[in-house]
Amino acid sequence: MAGARGFVAAVWLTLSVVAALPALAQTPPTENIQIGLSTDNVSITAGFSGADLTIFGSLENADPLVARQGRYDVIVVLEGPARPVVVRRKDRVLGIWINLESETFENVPVSYSVATTRPLQDVTDPNSYKQLSLGASNLYMQPADAGDSPATIQEFTAALRERKTATGLYSENVGGVQFLSQNLFRATVRLAPNVPVGTHKARAFLFKSGLFVKESSAQLEIRKSGFEQSIFRVAHDYSFLYGVFAVSLAMLTGWLGRLVFRKD
Repeated sequence: MAGARGFVAAVWLTLSVVAALPALAQTPPTENIQIGLSTDNVSITAGFSGADLTIFGSLENADPLVARQGRYDVIVVLEGPARPVVVRRKDRVLGIWINLESETFENVPVSYSVATTRPLQDVTDPNSYKQLSLGASNLYMQPADAGDSPATIQEFTAALRERKTATGLYSENVGGVQFLSQNLFRATVRLAPNVPVGTHKARAFLFKSGLFVKESSAQLEIRKSGFEQSIFRVAHDYSFLYGVFAVSLAMLTGWLGRLVFRKD
């Protein structure tokens, strides 16, 4: 009797698995996104006036119907190295502008360029951007002194973002991501003339009908070249000798200037 029950149970389990196979086979694979840079490194010189960086990407397992309806969106970000930043506020005292207050922020991306398929407000909701820390307005600026008042931190944070935007280090290129086909896309992000050297991170975010799906990333190295690179390397590797040389050169220049322009 026990053997018969075991046989029936085995048959029932087998039939259940076989019945579930069509449902599993019909489950569509999850979409994925991959990106590649047109170059892995960018060399800049003293005459560098900015450039456009092209990033290519592809969608894997994309739904043809969703692609035809234009319900896939891609946001590409090129984020520079993170460094401490000091924000100062100048006030007029007795006719003179002086620095009275300052706020230090830790691990602030020096540059942040965004390219999108559509305006950010048309891609997804603000809460999604906050959860992903996506967009310059959603970057968390960590104050070095957490004891400062929230109003003060908010004021200096807004000033920091405005300054970065004004200098071109934080930028947004609406329509900078274009689909070349249902699966292939191209993104163009702007490198500002004062783009910092170091390792930059390119990140691509895939959205489907307003919902975040996947993220992919790649690295870009920006470095100085030529004579500027030699000066940069000496200044960092031999900082003391570089400082002595700089002071000596300034003194020599001042002395020569005095000899050339003296009146007697």
